[in-house]
Amino acid sequence: MARNPSNKAILEQLKHGIADFQIASSPVPSVSSHCPQNAPPAVFLTSITHKFFARIGPSLGRGSPAMKKLERYSVQKITGDGRCLFRALVKGMALNKGVALNPREERENADELRMAVKEVICDNDKERLKYEEALVAITVEESLKRYCQSIGRPDFWGGESELLVLSKLCCQPIVVYIPEHEHGGWGSGFIPIAEYGAEFRKGTKKVKPRNVVRLLYSGKNHYDLLV
Repeated sequence: MARNPSNKAILEQLKHGIADFQIASSPVPSVSSHCPQNAPPAVFLTSITHKFFARIGPSLGRGSPAMKKLERYSVQKITGDGRCLFRALVKGMALNKGVALNPREERENADELRMAVKEVICDNDKERLKYEEALVAITVEESLKRYCQSIGRPDFWGGESELLVLSKLCCQPIVVYIPEHEHGGWGSGFIPIAEYGAEFRKGTKKVKPRNVVRLLYSGKNHYDLLV
């Protein structure tokens, strides 16, 4: 059985950026070495099997900086068929334009988003270079070849890598939230944990300002839409 690393070893791993973090709502006695592909944006993955937990729990209290960022929205549930990230994005972008998608349109548009990521990351060497952050996020966990073999499947879960690509590809600001109760709170609000494509909020010379799409990430590895 592998021994837990010493404090010195932990500090060295933190120093060199190779420590493995996961968010936990309470102390965890053990953890599987498998991590879901749609882990929340704040999670960093490496090949190291021992994981260090950044505890987010009741001890932070309502006076913590994160709790002061509390926001309130309504939740629109998204079908959990492996497309939830892509479904939530297409539904949010459509609603920002005043368009309501029917279930077939939502599914087809979600699959188009998935294939758009595959095209720029896997099928176009020149375009791929524009998404360096996404490439880093992908290859930390697995090889690019393996990723490209997986992303075409309809049950492939999207996560941070796809958010990095799609926010830029669609010129779309995206903010990801977690439920207040997953951060030690007792209410029904939401806390922002990551933002992608922030530059498109105010627009650019070529793109008009875009409304934000707000996604809710739950501890059940699922994305819903906040409106």
